Amino acid sequence: MQKILISIVLFFLCIVNNFGQSDIDTSQYDIVDYTRQKEYVIAEIKVTGVKYLQPRHLVTISGLHEGMKINIPGQEITQAVNKYWKHGLFSDVKIIVTKIEDGKAYLEIQLVEQPRMGNLEITGINKTETGDIEEKINLRRGIQVTEDILNKTSHIIKEHFREKGFFNVNVDIRQLPDTSSIHLVNLNIDIDKGKRVKIQEIEFEGNIAFTDKRLRRVFKKTKQRDLNIFKGSKYIEDEYKEDKKKLIEFYNERGYRDAKILNEELVHLNKKRVALKLDLHEGNQYYIRSIEWIGNTKYPTEYLNLVLGMKPGNLYDQKLLNERLSLDEDAITSVYMDNGYLFFHINPVEAVVENDSVDLELRIYEGKQATLNQILIRGNTKTNEHVVRRELYTRPGELFSRTDIIRSVREIATLGHFDPETISPNPLPNPSDGTVDIEYQLEERPNDQLELSGGWGGYYGFLGTIGIRFSNFSARRIFEKGAWRPVPSGDGQTLQVRAQASGRQYQGYNISFIEPWFGGKKPNSFSVSLYYSKRLPYASRYYNSFDEETRNSSFRTYGASIGLGKRLKWPDDYFSLYSELSYQQYLLTNYRLGVLTDGRYNLLSLKLVLSRSSQDQMIYPRRGSSFSIGVRVTPPYSLFEDKNYSEMEYSDIYRNIEFHKWTYSGKWFTSLMGNLVLAINTEFGYLGAYNKTIGTPPFEKFELGGDGLSGYDLYGTDVVALRGYENGSLTPIGTIEVDDDGELKTVTINDGNMYIRYYTELRYPLSLNPSATIYGLIFAEAGNAWAEWDNFNPFAVKRSAGIGLRAFLPMFGLLGVDVGYGFDKVRGTVSGFQWHFVLGQQL
Repeated sequence: MQKILISIVLFFLCIVNNFGQSDIDTSQYDIVDYTRQKEYVIAEIKVTGVKYLQPRHLVTISGLHEGMKINIPGQEITQAVNKYWKHGLFSDVKIIVTKIEDGKAYLEIQLVEQPRMGNLEITGINKTETGDIEEKINLRRGIQVTEDILNKTSHIIKEHFREKGFFNVNVDIRQLPDTSSIHLVNLNIDIDKGKRVKIQEIEFEGNIAFTDKRLRRVFKKTKQRDLNIFKGSKYIEDEYKEDKKKLIEFYNERGYRDAKILNEELVHLNKKRVALKLDLHEGNQYYIRSIEWIGNTKYPTEYLNLVLGMKPGNLYDQKLLNERLSLDEDAITSVYMDNGYLFFHINPVEAVVENDSVDLELRIYEGKQATLNQILIRGNTKTNEHVVRRELYTRPGELFSRTDIIRSVREIATLGHFDPETISPNPLPNPSDGTVDIEYQLEERPNDQLELSGGWGGYYGFLGTIGIRFSNFSARRIFEKGAWRPVPSGDGQTLQVRAQASGRQYQGYNISFIEPWFGGKKPNSFSVSLYYSKRLPYASRYYNSFDEETRNSSFRTYGASIGLGKRLKWPDDYFSLYSELSYQQYLLTNYRLGVLTDGRYNLLSLKLVLSRSSQDQMIYPRRGSSFSIGVRVTPPYSLFEDKNYSEMEYSDIYRNIEFHKWTYSGKWFTSLMGNLVLAINTEFGYLGAYNKTIGTPPFEKFELGGDGLSGYDLYGTDVVALRGYENGSLTPIGTIEVDDDGELKTVTINDGNMYIRYYTELRYPLSLNPSATIYGLIFAEAGNAWAEWDNFNPFAVKRSAGIGLRAFLPMFGLLGVDVGYGFDKVRGTVSGFQWHFVLGQQL
């Protein structure tokens, strides 16, 4: 019995000894008698062993404080130790008594921090994925590496790839010593995402009105595997969520207001295949039984019903109802807000739902009409405020109008000085006085263009261009000190200087200036330009192989023009009228241009263009249209002169050039889905003569085919692109006999007096960044040119199709490349594939 008692006592002492060792260092047994519990007052608490954490905060975590009474040994110290362990920030925790004096205890909390992260390395995935993961896990240098952090990181990574359809992700996180500090470890996260799982099948249950096949078609991105190898069948969680919303919308649009997904199951068939099973509740198909308007005093019920466009007996389409009430441009909300009712609100209520019928109550709160107070413009760091303000359709004192705000945004975007994707109009209501401030938040973008380019194309091979275009020039600040940075700017004027050359074969120079608000009070534009060009015969690119006479052959053009433009208010304010008076002199020196070889030829003309443009923006329009009808006429000299033109020399007949020229262009833009845009274009041109004996002049003809000369400024010829064919290959060629120093010669002439062109493009943007707008396109195109009106046939066209790429860079303008295939024969040969390059022009 005595041995047993001694053993029990020794066992109990061991337990007490171990308990004290976990909380208090045993080296202090000479200070405190741990065999007897005694109460002390804490005189001091000191924290040691930490480098990155604040000792004061760590003392607070313990729950201990100076002046506190504790028992040693006792639960207070044990609880303090447990609190530090729960935080997970420490790899070792000790609380020791350093001194006992007059019933007071001096404590020292000894902590060893968990290691902190030095460098992070992620392997096994590509650079883009690495960036996404780094952003999601948000591990920063110096963060403590705890078990909780590591588990959370692994979970985030797996969930990230699971949402993208990778269900078999393996994440291996290793801690490696950091040689720069003993307190740091480097983390290496190796990710093996495996292969994305694919959907073997999509099954629906509970569907009666629509078959499984029809419902699968509603899923735009989530597809099951079938024989179509081009159709994706990968499971991506975000896309699946979007498709589920589309499924419910599909039912709602067809009157099934109660449709819902009761249950869904993702079945793992194997590591590579999953199946989706959805249990549906379709409910009844509902119809509108009655529509009642409540609260309308401004507009009668009959008018609101007409605007709504829905009536009793129609299917109850919730999406259509929402569009007609709020979203469409001509919705009920727009009708009220265009008349100043900013505080207008409409709440559709299903008053009665019975069997297959719904009684609708459309409850309206009209509120008071709001008047515009302040119009605020923010973000115009370069453009002067009056340049923006004069384009606005919202003016202080007028009634609030949502349509006027939308139109103002379009006009600001059309200026080209601001990023159209970030223009943000913000109504700021003042309910106390019934007014509203409109704030236009803008973001300037560079739109001056420095053109320094070279390309191959057209008739002369290599073309070099140097030019500069200041699209926000300010003429009034020319003499202002400090305005030349690098040029005076801010008034929205355009100044352009351009020079082109293709060796000795072609040279062109022009300078132009445009003031969009001539006089500063009305949107009447004023423009002036001067230009000069010189070109040699096409064959003279082999300049050194010709004799002196041929080397001196040239076609020079001198010209000047002055133009005035005016915005019209009728038929609507999208129309404008432009008039231009121009003079050109063509100087031929031993240069064969149809029937002409030498001489000076004068062209005085007046051009009138009536146009209408409602494009939402210029660079990448998504909606709207642009039309123009133009006529250019010269004085009808032959009608005033009594001459026998049939007996005159050609050089005398065309000394003063006469003609009338008609052009038409129409473009439509429609957003098919998001930023996917369908662009349709039609063009027509006709060159006519006043006098049948003279006919049309050898100048101002149409040349059709190719890339539109890839940036050449040729005067005396209208060059029209038609991709898929060589440059100018679709131009009618005529022959005529001329007297060349007493010898009859047959010469070929450009006889393109009329043309027609159609094209359709499907465009999708790759980047809408203001520093680089890039989009790809697929096109189908057709067109032809004729010499005589009797031969004109708008259906006898040359067809082509192809793909292309466009990039608009603010400093260089529009650049692009197309490859087109011409399907029809030209002079007995199928055109086939043709490459075309775009330098600064719109096709």
